Formats: sequence, structure tokens, C-alpha cells
Amino acid sequence: MTHPLRLALPKGRMQAGVFTLLAEAGAPVRVSARGYRPTVSLDGVEAKLLKPQNTIEMLAAGSRDLGFAGADWVAELGVELVELLDTSLDPVRLVAAAPEKLVASGWPPDRPLVVASEYERLTRSWIAAQGLNAHFVRSYGATEVFPPEDADCIVDNTATGATLVANNLEIVDTLMRSSTRLYANPRALEDATRRGLIEDLVLLLRSVLEARRRVMLEVNVEAALLEAVVDGLPCMREPTISLLHGDAGYAVKAAVPREMLPTLIPSLRARGGTDIVVTALAQIVP
Repeated sequence: MTHPLRLALPKGRMQAGVFTLLAEAGAPVRVSARGYRPTVSLDGVEAKLLKPQNTIEMLAAGSRDLGFAGADWVAELGVELVELLDTSLDPVRLVAAAPEKLVASGWPPDRPLVVASEYERLTRSWIAAQGLNAHFVRSYGATEVFPPEDADCIVDNTATGATLVANNLEIVDTLMRSSTRLYANPRALEDATRRGLIEDLVLLLRSVLEARRRVMLEVNVEAALLEAVVDGLPCMREPTISLLHGDAGYAVKAAVPREMLPTLIPSLRARGGTDIVVTALAQIVP
């Protein structure tokens, strides 16, 4: 390997979530007060702070091997990158929205439109797909303030839709869903050493994301009811079963989806499970 793995870390709203993810994976990031070159606790990795749009451009140019960015901007810039991992952080939708009064009178109106957005490529593609007679206007932030005087419609990302509602805008279409994802320059994967470092990092990050979705559930059950309890457990593969002291039954342990706990715990109780304990997990490597 002629140089270390060059990792681009996000500067801005994505940073907190990515830094927490790395820390939980055992690779904390240390940044000086004004530094753009943080230290990551991974051998053979050199990091730099970049805005996500710049990360995408640097990955495409080959000056960065690996980096975090939003799927919406990767699509907007139209570059060829390899998506390695969807962190599910910072989820947003890229939507088209128009003033409520305009939508109420029938969308789309039968006249030329003005559509404002920071996403020129995606917006022009959407206009063409919808068959709209529309003129595109580039915005530079705060796109929601354009309607109704300066635009009939906007294309923008939204997490909750609250900003659109506050500006009396109604969603008329969803162009795509986006989140913070880990991307690689395809050429970086051609080098065996860098590819190994990348795969190791993806494994560590994936183990944390999987652990966030699951908890360790332990339940005791008498021998006669063991199969009923096991049948009710949504395991990754098979549960771990051990004999209780004095042959009093079995202890059953499994990593289960966190979201299923409200229905799973009552179900296990109904099947004869007792002494149910739920424990948070740090990392899971299948």
C-alpha cells in the first residue's frame, strides 16, 4: 500500500452521529479545536474533515478512499461510488412541495411553473419525468421561502415536514429517501490492503448498528415448556440454552429485535417463560 486509507469524516450536521458510531465501534475520533485532520483510533487510517458534498467530489476524484455522505447528494452529483453501508442516520426524504392553496386548486396547474431547488440534476429529471412545463431556479439554502412569490414549487429534503408545514407548503411527490451512508472510491477496493482495512471498518460499524436494533433477552422456563418458549423467540439463528441449577428447567438466551419487545415479552410469559431479563448490547457480529 503506497499510502494509508484516506477517510473523509463529515463536517456539519452529520458529524455527531458518525463520531458516536465510530466511538461505539471502538474507533473514537479526536479533533483539535480548529483542526481539520482528526485522529481515528484505527491503524493505517488517515482522516480529514470535509463537508459531505466535498467528500463526494473527493471520492470521485480519488483523493479520498472512503467517506460518509448523504445518498441524496451522491445522486445529485451523479458520481460512480460504491455504497458500503447505510447507517440509517439522518434520515430524510427529498420531496417536491407547493403552496397549499395551489395544490388545493389542482396539482399541477395548467400553466408554466417555476421550481426552485439546490438539487438541480434531480429536479430537472423530476420535471422531465412529470412532463411539467417548468423553469428551474437554483436556490442556495432556505428553499422553503421561495413560494409563492418567487416559485410555484420547491424540491428539498425534509426530516419531519415541519418546516414545510410552517411555510404553508404541501408535499406533492417524493423523489427519493436518503440517509448518511459510507461510500468508497471503486479504485480503493482494487488494492488488497486498503480493501482489507475497509472491510474491517465496515464489519465494526455494522456490528454496532446491528446491536442498536437488538437486545439480549434471557428467560427461564421449565423443561416441559421449553419448545413453546423457543418457538416464540425471533432469534438470529438458534438461541443459547443452558440447564438451570438443580435441573429446575432451562435458561434461554437470544438477541432479539428491540422493536418486538412490547409484544414479545407478554408472549413469552404466556408460553411459560419467567424471570425475563433484557440487556442492552454493544456490538453484534453474526
